[in-house]
Amino acid sequence: MLSKGGPRSVLVRGALVAVLAATMGVLVGHLLWSAASTIRLSPASSRSFGPFRYAGPGAVGSAGGAGEYGGGRYGSGGGLFGPGDGSGKNGNSSAEGAGAASGSAGGVSSSITTKVDPALVDINTDLGLEGGEAAGTGMVVTSTGEVITNNHVITGATKITATDVGNGTTYAARVVGYDYGHDIAVLQLEGASGLKTASFGNSSSLKVGQSIATIGNAGGAGGTPSAATGQVSALDQSITAGDELDGSDEHLSGLIQLNADLQPGDSGGPLVGSSGEVLGMDTAASATFQFESSANEGFAIPIDEAQTIAGQIHEGHSSGTIHIGATGMLGVLVQGQSSEGALIENVLSGTPAAGSGLSAGDVITALDGAGVSSPTALTELILQKHPGDSVQVTWRTPAGEQQTATVTLAEGPPE
Repeated sequence: MLSKGGPRSVLVRGALVAVLAATMGVLVGHLLWSAASTIRLSPASSRSFGPFRYAGPGAVGSAGGAGEYGGGRYGSGGGLFGPGDGSGKNGNSSAEGAGAASGSAGGVSSSITTKVDPALVDINTDLGLEGGEAAGTGMVVTSTGEVITNNHVITGATKITATDVGNGTTYAARVVGYDYGHDIAVLQLEGASGLKTASFGNSSSLKVGQSIATIGNAGGAGGTPSAATGQVSALDQSITAGDELDGSDEHLSGLIQLNADLQPGDSGGPLVGSSGEVLGMDTAASATFQFESSANEGFAIPIDEAQTIAGQIHEGHSSGTIHIGATGMLGVLVQGQSSEGALIENVLSGTPAAGSGLSAGDVITALDGAGVSSPTALTELILQKHPGDSVQVTWRTPAGEQQTATVTLAEGPPE
């Protein structure tokens, strides 16, 4: 993701830090990356349907699913690799095996990456609570405008638009849902139809040394996507993503490591093989949120995992890390390093917290009777709610008094 101007959001153990009035704090109801719960999903355990895969409730963030979901708009099965001709169909690719198993021979030509471009979107977001903007990339998975991207591309967004590279039209985008623990989000482009769709391969076929290309909205420039060629340098990698502003870090696992140069703005774009099949989702650093890695290295989320998670989001199944629909917001800034509860540094005016009696110096200790041991715990509890939900907030004042109030959550930006 590329951030443009304004104060930059940063990650502190699963909660967002916003620089407001020179105060560093955690904005509850707002998260960048929480990758500690990242899991590896076996392609063999997933069932394909349309552009998404879903192994049933519990498939993401638990030991396994209780069932499988088919039928509906996407049919009961079928392949994932589409012809990429704008039909919106996603089927199996006979070219996938030849391209994916070819190793480094041949490379990925510009003619191949150019064919992928029409199935991409340039994503632009307004970060209204932070006074900035950001940009990234998305992949079109249905002709009616469903798009997958990195969750961190839309984190903090109060407005999202996406320009379809295939037809040049800019659409308002609605958040269908997101997995903040695995960095996957699904968007719906409002009023879209007849869009060209990406063709998906199987990341389980990837090999070290295989030629690949990364494609995306490098630098947030928009227009024709940029492509960088390289090779797969390692599989199943765990990395640390650290923030330059506060020194915090998060750990991401199960990633594809590349010797291709990803740029801010490439996040959410495709990692493609020599036949143009999408094998991963590029995950790029931003100006302040950096991977602890060498130059000219990049990482991607295996597309098998991305499809599994996107399928669960599409079907509306929430989990410990998946949030469906709009995000609820309380509206307080809390210290990122609180050891007991969530210590409030500021209450944002015009938010539900402002009329609740909460004040700077109070420590939130419970939400709907569930204990709050840290800012992260508070964020996770709020993510189980939605705008319009009433929650009971319990806090301790600086004088040691316990108070409780019922608060109706407002709509906030995605985590």
